[in-house]
Amino acid sequence: MNTTRSHTKWLGGLAFESTNPGGTVQIDASTEQGGTNSGLRPKALMLNSLAGCSAMDIANLVGKMRAEIDTFTIDVEGDLTDAEVQTFHTFRVTYNFYGANLDETKLEKIVHMSTDKYCGVMEMFRHFAKIQISINYFTS
Repeated sequence: MNTTRSHTKWLGGLAFESTNPGGTVQIDASTEQGGTNSGLRPKALMLNSLAGCSAMDIANLVGKMRAEIDTFTIDVEGDLTDAEVQTFHTFRVTYNFYGANLDETKLEKIVHMSTDKYCGVMEMFRHFAKIQISINYFTS
């Protein structure tokens, strides 16, 4: 069994410093929620985790499948419930590919390999939310 760890230290107010094996991030709440805007928001970090997991898959698969792209971006939006304790119920993940010779069929296959097979974060999120996938192609 593999174990992942993080360590989070309270800095006062609603600010924290959170460290994992890859580095450190500052976490804080907005001023409207009593924070000082000095760090990233915990729920928004979930969106970063989803995008980052899939992005690593995409980068690996683009190389292995010799897909020609200049670059790509991933945009993630998450919709929260209206309950007192707000949780995500829907995520929209948009993949944007840029390049002169984009093979849309190959890139669609790469995205679906990530979203349906390899991205563990996406698989975990499916247990509590709906995930909508879209792909955009931009030729240069």
